[in-house]
Amino acid sequence: MNVLICDDSAFARKQLARALPADWPIKLHQAGNGQEGLEQILSGHGDLVFLDLTMPIMDGYEVLKALQEQGIRSRVIVVSGDIQPAAYETVMSLGALAFIQKPCSADKLLGLLLELGVYQSGGGIPEQASPLGMTLELRDVYQELANVAMGQAADLLARLLGQFVILPIPNVNVLEVSELHMALSAAAGEDTLSAVCQGFIGAGIAGEALVLFHDSSFADLAKLMRHQGPIDKAVELELLMDMSNVLIGAFLRGFGTQLDTPFHQGQPVVLGQHSAIDDLIRTNATRWRRTLAIEINYRIRDHRVQCDLLLLFTEESIRFMNHKIEHLL
Repeated sequence: MNVLICDDSAFARKQLARALPADWPIKLHQAGNGQEGLEQILSGHGDLVFLDLTMPIMDGYEVLKALQEQGIRSRVIVVSGDIQPAAYETVMSLGALAFIQKPCSADKLLGLLLELGVYQSGGGIPEQASPLGMTLELRDVYQELANVAMGQAADLLARLLGQFVILPIPNVNVLEVSELHMALSAAAGEDTLSAVCQGFIGAGIAGEALVLFHDSSFADLAKLMRHQGPIDKAVELELLMDMSNVLIGAFLRGFGTQLDTPFHQGQPVVLGQHSAIDDLIRTNATRWRRTLAIEINYRIRDHRVQCDLLLLFTEESIRFMNHKIEHLL
């Protein structure tokens, strides 16, 4: 059997490959995005496909649609950090065989393969059709950790609002303070923002989480939250705090679980309301130095609701997290 793992994260591909049964007589292939994956499937390398959803160039939904339109009978198991009910319903309607949440343990994966009737013991070791790649870069690992945590936060937000949350590919970089200012400006665009900052700390890890909420989003968010009456600054502040609590809390829980490090959160602080990004940066410039920055842009489908979540880890935390990641690898 030709088995294809299609995921833009080399770390995620390695995790999944190691979770496959060691005695399963398969030929293992890999793809780094949906377009590569579709090409591999068309080449006959996808009898069974493990498919991520959030990928560049061509995402998992587009791959499933292409397979359905072309009548290709590959069996597809979606493996994703996006665990929203709407995501599950969509992929199943597009012909997916099953949907499992990242990260997936070897025991859970074996149980699923047995349930689906696609696994038969062969007493051998899976053959690698292509190498897992060069040494994994830490940036890729952080991106995959963020991808899983992002999906958990989106699931909670989707359930709260009864809507589908559009997820991006997390942007991960180690930035100097001047570069961070540029990243914040790029995230904001021309919009004015309301912003909340919340500190967090775990064993050897510390940082701040920022939620930058686009002011043009308040009207639609108020409707989704079933607010009645005028929308003044007090109402906007309440909505901003609700969004921040959901996104920051859920993300840190998901991120910390993967690193086996629970985080404790401080009191949220309002950095500004209806402010230009330059004003927010000028007011808080002394708070940030060189940092590991994880940036995620959340949008609600069919609504003008958009906010940016930024996780800023201290330089000292990076070394500690790198040590944690060595054990994951």
